[in-house]
Amino acid sequence: QEKKEVVTLIYVNWDTEIASTHVVGEILKDKGYEVRLTPLDNGVMWESIATGEADAMVSAWLPTTHSSYYQKHKTQIEDLGANLEGARVGLVVPTYMKVNSIADLKNEANQVITGIEPGAGVVLSAQKAQTVYPNLKNWEIQSSSTGAMTVSLKKAIENREDIVITSWSPHWMFQDFDLKYLEDPKTVMGKGENIHTIVRKGLRQEKPEVYQILKNFHWTTQDIEEVMLDIKNGMEVEKAARKWVNTHNSFSGLRKYNIV
Repeated sequence: QEKKEVVTLIYVNWDTEIASTHVVGEILKDKGYEVRLTPLDNGVMWESIATGEADAMVSAWLPTTHSSYYQKHKTQIEDLGANLEGARVGLVVPTYMKVNSIADLKNEANQVITGIEPGAGVVLSAQKAQTVYPNLKNWEIQSSSTGAMTVSLKKAIENREDIVITSWSPHWMFQDFDLKYLEDPKTVMGKGENIHTIVRKGLRQEKPEVYQILKNFHWTTQDIEEVMLDIKNGMEVEKAARKWVNTHNSFSGLRKYNIV
């Protein structure tokens, strides 16, 4: 198709957001747009939408994980609502561990919580948990990256060792491993999350078709995990996104999702 405007989509470099952003990118490409995808840290991602440097993201975890960023920028952005409902964040352990609640943690995993990127919402929530749960006072949160966390998880499970991780769903790890969320009686990790689409001010007037596609984009945990599992199993990101779009690009597919 004849090229239209450039659309800039940004995302935090999490498996869920890699999948969703590339799917939206492929949909926009089919409409003739030149799409630029850029991974950024959480704070920079929100700032880029607020300042108008980027058009949109489909990566906002609300109401808890990205609450501080939303509160800071809510007057500078437009929230188009949830594109995926029923997401969750929390502290997660293998099912073979006997502990079932954050409040019951004692000396498991050498009193270490294996985190992801510093500044990630789930890591900030885990740090807050240390101030709310007295039993976590002497625990250490080791932040690294999502990839390093999943490697540590795989190794611990292979050796049937204790491990406590900061995690979220949907995520392919819940398909590959037997995991469970630790109960959170003080709800410091949040009661449940939705993933929202956030756009810059003025997008509706300047790129109305892009705005409408983004507003209509909504899918399910099963949908996103199809893409995530293909990527995890070695398929290139763009090919996995294209596979999903092609599979659903019919009257009963994308039209069913009200995307096109």
